[in-house]
Amino acid sequence: MEKTTVFDIVIKLLEQHKFAELKLIMNQMNPTDIASIFDEADKKDVPVLFRLLPKELAAQTFAYLDSDQQEQLILAFSDKEIRDMVDELFLDDTVDIIEEMPANVVSRILKNTDEATRRQINELLAYPDDSAGSVMTPEFVYLNKNMTVLEAFDKIRSVGVAKETIYTCYVTEERKLIGVVSLLDLVTAPQNTKVEQIMDENVISVNTKEDKETVAATFAKYDLLALPVVDGENRLVGIVTVDDAIDVMQDENTEDIELMAAIVPTDKPYFKTSVFETFLKRIPWLLILMVSATFTGMIITGFEEKLAASVALTAFIPMLMDTGGNAGGQSSTTIIRGLSLGNIQLKDVLKVLWKEMRVAVLCGVVLAVVNFVKIMLVDRLLLGNSDINAMVALVVCLTLVVAVFIAKIIGCTLPIGAKVIGFDPAVMASPFITTIVDAISLLSYFWIAQALLGI
Repeated sequence: MEKTTVFDIVIKLLEQHKFAELKLIMNQMNPTDIASIFDEADKKDVPVLFRLLPKELAAQTFAYLDSDQQEQLILAFSDKEIRDMVDELFLDDTVDIIEEMPANVVSRILKNTDEATRRQINELLAYPDDSAGSVMTPEFVYLNKNMTVLEAFDKIRSVGVAKETIYTCYVTEERKLIGVVSLLDLVTAPQNTKVEQIMDENVISVNTKEDKETVAATFAKYDLLALPVVDGENRLVGIVTVDDAIDVMQDENTEDIELMAAIVPTDKPYFKTSVFETFLKRIPWLLILMVSATFTGMIITGFEEKLAASVALTAFIPMLMDTGGNAGGQSSTTIIRGLSLGNIQLKDVLKVLWKEMRVAVLCGVVLAVVNFVKIMLVDRLLLGNSDINAMVALVVCLTLVVAVFIAKIIGCTLPIGAKVIGFDPAVMASPFITTIVDAISLLSYFWIAQALLGI
């Protein structure tokens, strides 16, 4: 059944006060689909619909709602409802909600949590925003190496319902991580087998202070469902699950896209960001790029007399600048993506440079040949521009080769350079590189014109 159809049915039953039928339908739905219905429903109807859900489904749905809806519901909840909600939510989801809420809402949530939960929440909030500790959950299953498989199952059954995942269990000794065992390993092993006999001692883990982007890359590299997080003494303090890793990937990709478009990153959705906030995110780089573009104007002004001597050269300036910027953008985008995925390392700079140089030569030569033919046939013959001759075409085409070559080199080296000095390589994307390449392309153009045309 289509979501819109379900939505119509839900709203109709709500209007008719047929709550029993409404509850039956919603209890059979996926929490993400319920959250989608809440997005479309009238604000006043959301608390009513939410209270029809059983505790577990309500908690799952709540985690998928946007922060405004979560705040609305929390303000409408009684203290008991808040306690029930926090009890059902996984701790990392609770922390995520708290980070998005205003102070008065946070106070209500914390007031209705027990001391142990508050302590765990404060511990997670203490980690840096971009660290593995900030996205982990302390709700995991840990086993003793001396347990039998049967004893392990008994423990999983007793604590598993309150844990984020049971598919991967961790073996600890005095809180230190010594191994990992999957549910598959336990199911297929004889009941009297010791956990230490089937556990994998080669455990892939990350430190609490590790950048969360590295965490996401680790998931992608090893195809993990969960990743243990340890402190400086290899004590297991939490795990990161694959759903949280996907969220990190989405956030990092969004941030890179915004940086590559010369926008200061924001963690708010488009329609949740005010006009003024959007303006503040965009204007800094626009100002920087506008000011830097004045160098291009200064170059043109400096060669004004030369241009006056050969007016035909002026017509090709936009094409040369655009082609150089596009060529540099291609290289920078490829390198930034490679650095992000780990396919390109800092040590690969010479290999990258050598490859891009060869690509630049091939691209430049092909573009120059095609452009020479175009200039002579279209600009000179079809358009009848007598100021354009073979030497002018040669100047333009040689400049094109030089511009593409320089653009490719700059486009591949600047992101790597940014990585070396600790900046996000995405900063060195098309807008920034285009500004640099424009200036160099113009200088090359006029120098070549001087040499070949004698102007």
